[in-house]
Amino acid sequence: MQRREMLGTVMGALGAVGVMGAGMGDARAATQWKLATGYKPETLHTQNIEQFARDVEKATAGDLKIAVHPNNSLVKLPEILGAVQSGKAEAGEMLMSAMVKDVPLAGADSVPFIVSSYKDAHRLWQYQSPLLEKHLIDEKGVVPLYAVPWPPQGLFTVKLVRTKADFQGLKMRTYNATTVRIAELLGAQSVDVAAPDIPKALASGQIDSMITSSLTGVESQIWTHTKYYYELNAWIPKNLVFVQKKALDALSPATRKAVLEAAKAAEERGWALSEAALRASVNELRSHGMAIDRISPDLSKDINRFGEKFSREWVRTVGNDATRLFVPFYTQAP
Repeated sequence: MQRREMLGTVMGALGAVGVMGAGMGDARAATQWKLATGYKPETLHTQNIEQFARDVEKATAGDLKIAVHPNNSLVKLPEILGAVQSGKAEAGEMLMSAMVKDVPLAGADSVPFIVSSYKDAHRLWQYQSPLLEKHLIDEKGVVPLYAVPWPPQGLFTVKLVRTKADFQGLKMRTYNATTVRIAELLGAQSVDVAAPDIPKALASGQIDSMITSSLTGVESQIWTHTKYYYELNAWIPKNLVFVQKKALDALSPATRKAVLEAAKAAEERGWALSEAALRASVNELRSHGMAIDRISPDLSKDINRFGEKFSREWVRTVGNDATRLFVPFYTQAP
């Protein structure tokens, strides 16, 4: 099954959760928004954004149309927040951990081994969301619309790894400060590679290991270059879709309400899509002959120690916000 077909199957199985039209069209010209994302059209996130855009257009009877610009075609992923602030794009999507230089709290979901299930990840987001919203509105002039997780992060390698020593000499793909630190602690060489460039980096030997989701592995057809996938469940990162506050405030109350309702539906749909994509992508990796396994107990002990180190470092970096997030997360656990 090809990756586009797999995502199409997942979307079809879940059905489209749309927002019903409210008959809000009037004589004014339609408002046009540009939404920039760094991900390919076939990823679950982009597919979900496209549905969000259709829902908004339908709910507003064409009063607001959102043109989605995927795959870094309008703005490169690291620059999307700035582009939305400046008005180059009215809305955008970023991996939250890519926003940590601007908003440190955005990195909570990428601290290793804080969560290992969708249930935990959703509960963490409930505490993180209002804190993050305040920072983004007050400091950046953008409003979060919704967040959707990637499947849990696993480990891909070209060779069998059982201990920390097995990573010596490996070139590990990194994409944020956390993955750079993991590579350093494991003794691997850190190589910065964006998601769209993974196949080329693997084919050229630029990288031979990486921590990423099983879905990204499928989208990169990683089985042509690697043999092993370890279900590490290191963290469950999220992509955030956001809009310039000025652009949102300029809408009529009815249109603004339709956007927020469509965003709520997109978040619910996106989480369900992510869980379905996890199941489908692991099965897809297995069908192409990849070995699917858990990491060894020895390696697990080392990595868990890394998690404790990362947690302490992150709390020291973020300060009071980390306390306001983690205290209720841990003390009010069900």
